[in-house]
Amino acid sequence: MKPLTEPEIRSAFVNLTKGEAKRMNIPHDLAERPWDDLDFFGWRDPQAPDRAYLVVEVDDALRGVALRASHAASWQTRRSMCSMCVTTHTGGVSLLVAPKAGKAGKQGNSVGAYICSDLACSLYVRGKKDAGMGSRVHETLTTEQKIERTVTNVAAFVDKVTA
Repeated sequence: MKPLTEPEIRSAFVNLTKGEAKRMNIPHDLAERPWDDLDFFGWRDPQAPDRAYLVVEVDDALRGVALRASHAASWQTRRSMCSMCVTTHTGGVSLLVAPKAGKAGKQGNSVGAYICSDLACSLYVRGKKDAGMGSRVHETLTTEQKIERTVTNVAAFVDKVTA
């Protein structure tokens, strides 16, 4: 992924108003991020830990999605698998819910997925970050194929938010 600027990030969100996008907390260390190893840019808001955000390029356009952690499953510490990168964690996967874009979102409709709590799927797939013993299911896919699967899964999730 190419390095993103704060204005690019703020303007990408499909399920936030312009005012909400202006008020969200964007990490200050954008220059230090491992952009070459990221398939999407994701982060948790340190001032509001139940909020998370991700920005991905879909069809040559940046799309951002605001997420909220579901409190229903936050107490569980069983092994769970991320639906984006197929990494398993003990307590490291959260049910993240995104309000749908547009009128559907205003009516309360949302889409949810089990995603790595730290949104570091790209780094887990590349082996740059370790989720612990047994975190990767034995697969015959190459790293490039795993990256492609992650990108496809994230894009499909964003498509559900915008549908």
